[in-house]
Amino acid sequence: MKIAVLCGGISPERDVSLSTGSQVAMALKKKGHSVALIDSAADYPDGFDALFTAEARGAGTGIGESAPDISSLLTRGGYFGKNVVEILKSADIVFNAMHGAAGEDGTLQASLDLMGIKYTGSGAKGCSVSMDKTVTKRMLAPVKNVRMPRGIHVMRDEFGLDPQNTLKTVITEVGLPLVVKPACGGSSVGVSIVNDAAELKKAFELSLSYEPKAVVEEFVDGREFSCGVLGDTALPPIEIKPRSGFYDYRNKYQQGLTEEICPAHISERAANEMKLAALTVHRELGLSAYSRTDFRMTSDGVIYALEANTLPGMTAMSLIPQEAAAVGIGFGELCETIIAESLKKYDKA
Repeated sequence: MKIAVLCGGISPERDVSLSTGSQVAMALKKKGHSVALIDSAADYPDGFDALFTAEARGAGTGIGESAPDISSLLTRGGYFGKNVVEILKSADIVFNAMHGAAGEDGTLQASLDLMGIKYTGSGAKGCSVSMDKTVTKRMLAPVKNVRMPRGIHVMRDEFGLDPQNTLKTVITEVGLPLVVKPACGGSSVGVSIVNDAAELKKAFELSLSYEPKAVVEEFVDGREFSCGVLGDTALPPIEIKPRSGFYDYRNKYQQGLTEEICPAHISERAANEMKLAALTVHRELGLSAYSRTDFRMTSDGVIYALEANTLPGMTAMSLIPQEAAAVGIGFGELCETIIAESLKKYDKA
């Protein structure tokens, strides 16, 4: 199969995307496919066919301790570099490794749909509703088998006009401790856990520096888990145990800072509850091929769904590959399965 692995882009998750893309491309090449590793923000020559036979390297696999500075990329103009669209059109399918922003919010998916380009993962509608955490919460609030933390959202303009009143309202309606995070962000970029009122203003300033809308939720004290869905099957839950702090950008991607246990050491009842919730979220949001839902479980066994990920990471340290490995699915096979499941949405068209 002729596959273009699309990664990079102009979001704060650029480095994660480059790492995902590089590792997916190498795995698919080992499986015998013709693969081109494409950075959406790069320019490519007219004779691009050779890209599909070149070694799958060059985009980089390293991830720094903090999100990259993308200011220079934001001023370059245009989302796609020279010949990127032409390369994508020449492939049998695009493996979407574009974490963050347009890569996950349905914008890229809608563009590819309009151009008749097949791609992996969920379609534009499912990605759009899942990317915005406020929309996700509204959709899942009445759904059986899914419990989410209490929360509200705050707009940048609202905060800027009267920060003190906004802070007072948030503490009254949500309480402390709480979590502040960008409404449409990923990889824990811009996320803060706030334990007292003195920390709240700084948390909003950080979150709203990334996006015009922030989500504020009650902090659920307990253990952290994630549970993936592959096709129509839930994978075993994985427990996430940072050695210090919380599961932020640094702890996610720096080797040795977080212990991940899969299958998680929890009761069969808890595991099944998470699996059912992950499948329910996947179906209610209209997702396809694969997804991942994050959870926290309190000391008395109450399970809360935090958010859905329509394009889970596929780096060496990512959670979906570990969950798949726990049921005997290797990395290369996982990549091929994602492609096969993704093609099903075109069979139904």
